[in-house]
Amino acid sequence: MKQRIRVTAICRRDDEVLVLKRAGGRIEGGAPNYELPQGKIIFGEQPDEAMTRVIYENLGVQAASIQLVDAVTFTNLEGASELGNLYIVYEVKIADESSLKITNERYSSYKWMKAADTGVLPLEEASMMVLQIVATKTGTPAARIMQTGENAQVLPASDFATIYTDGGSRGNPGPSGLGYYIIGPDGKEIKRGGEFLGFSSSRLAEYYGLKEGLEQAIELGLKKVHFKSDSLMMVNQMNGIYKVKNPDLLQVHSDVLKLLENLEAYSFAHVPRGQNVEADAEVNKVIDANVRRGEY
Repeated sequence: MKQRIRVTAICRRDDEVLVLKRAGGRIEGGAPNYELPQGKIIFGEQPDEAMTRVIYENLGVQAASIQLVDAVTFTNLEGASELGNLYIVYEVKIADESSLKITNERYSSYKWMKAADTGVLPLEEASMMVLQIVATKTGTPAARIMQTGENAQVLPASDFATIYTDGGSRGNPGPSGLGYYIIGPDGKEIKRGGEFLGFSSSRLAEYYGLKEGLEQAIELGLKKVHFKSDSLMMVNQMNGIYKVKNPDLLQVHSDVLKLLENLEAYSFAHVPRGQNVEADAEVNKVIDANVRRGEY
């Protein structure tokens, strides 16, 4: 799997976000292809230096300020293969908006995209995912993301359900369990639960937690899902940043990839343990119940 690492800017003006139109860029269906200001990190650069440079090279203006928002990872399709993405996201304020101009032949124009626009303005998939993930994490209600393709349409952030998953092992390996916590597109809890796994490792329990969360999503008829976990290793493996080399994980990892084919859109994000307390509680509940029985 190929990997792409970018710095990307979210430049806001009231309820608008700055997007750039690729010169001659077309996506399926013939619609213009827009994207957030973004670029590669040159060897020896710090990410914030790269962000400042990208703004100047593409728009001919200096950034008045940049603030790190997040580092998001996700996987999408590029042709017939999967592409792993790591995007370092900054909120950028432009020093002088009146001086904005396209200074890179990659682009033909720029536009301030209104969140509430009813016109079709398709974003390329990576920009769509960055905005969607950041909007979900920050709870920004105005974020409405475009689908690409001939059936392009505006998607509210609320189109995506969120599933927190977890897995744990007492002793590692030892008595283990999985847990999940599902929030619907309206922000309300749909379901939570856990399952005792017997004697296992924590890394395997994490994957079984993700698999169970996926199976629950399919059973509930969810089609667009953000998966969140406090296992950085698993999230990076699902996003293609790390390869799965552990023999004990290969089968369940393959099972998860197969189950993902039932969804229309998905992303994987790492969250601190303190933001995964509901799924973690389900893990501990099922382990405690079985340990008390004296089985382990």
